[in-house]
Amino acid sequence: MKKIHIILIIIIAVAIGAILTTLNNTSTYANFNEAAKEPNDEFHIVGKFVKEKDAIYNPQQDANVFTFYMIDNQNVEKRVVLHKSKPQDFERSEQIVLIGKMQGDDFHASDILMKCPSKYNDGTPQASN
Repeated sequence: MKKIHIILIIIIAVAIGAILTTLNNTSTYANFNEAAKEPNDEFHIVGKFVKEKDAIYNPQQDANVFTFYMIDNQNVEKRVVLHKSKPQDFERSEQIVLIGKMQGDDFHASDILMKCPSKYNDGTPQASN
């Protein structure tokens, strides 16, 4: 075989490996019950922050742990442990997407996405707090 053929085979093998790795690591949208059935898999959970329950963030003790309660779209409530600092304007978020895994009764999130309320309502600015 020529060197060019060997190089092409190696490039194709690396590309196939990259594609398979990418497909293997993709997470899916689910609810807390589905995530509990597959504790080794990573899921995206959509829900809302439960404002009536305590949200605990103590940066002096551990700046990368924030715990709170969230209710998913199936009305299942779980305690969430976010392994990041508390996001700014967290309490104002309308919807939350958590990325992580179930561990026991808690959902351990490695990342969070928040949908915050719009500053605008029908094209007119609202007064900010």
